[in-house]
Amino acid sequence: MLRFAALLLAALALLMPPLPSEAEPGRTLKLVALGDSLTAGYRLPGDSAFPAVLERELAKRGHGVSIANAGVSGDTATGGLDRVDWSVPDGTDGVILELGANDMLRGTDPAVTRKALDAIVARLKARGIPVLLAGMRASANLGPDYIARFDAIYPDLAHQYGLVLYPFFLEGVAGERGLNLDDGLHPNPKGVDRIVAGILPAVESFLGRLAEPAH
Repeated sequence: MLRFAALLLAALALLMPPLPSEAEPGRTLKLVALGDSLTAGYRLPGDSAFPAVLERELAKRGHGVSIANAGVSGDTATGGLDRVDWSVPDGTDGVILELGANDMLRGTDPAVTRKALDAIVARLKARGIPVLLAGMRASANLGPDYIARFDAIYPDLAHQYGLVLYPFFLEGVAGERGLNLDDGLHPNPKGVDRIVAGILPAVESFLGRLAEPAH
């Protein structure tokens, strides 16, 4: 009788759908913010840098996310490509890619920037690591041809790879004296707060993709 009952329970267990893992909802997603001084937090305390502020805001909204700061001041898109493999360790769930501002400031040929960013995204894709692309815009003094070629890089790559795109990382901050350091280029803590507030919807959309089952 006991043996029959055990067999019956085993059969019922096979018919029942599996319960979701209890560990998965509580798992902390591991993101890497790969960027330049805008990510690194130039002249700011570590806890005022973009990755740290974004992590705190996401926690307030109920997201279990850790964000590693892989920002290097002065880095170009090509520099990011050179270090992407060791800056983004195995086990990373997603990357926020913010590069290109220094290319633009140096007047680098947009074709060079595009090629490097394309290679970064392709390399991460090959490793199964999704990317949120944070865009940059060219300064008005670089002329219409340069602006058109540079500004097209980010939407083009987002379309090509199906990425979540935040069109302009410095939206609402660029040119605002009260939101930047005295150099007029790098955000102060209030500027970082503004960046985070702007990018939050895109990041939450990105996290939603990461939560989707792999196909």
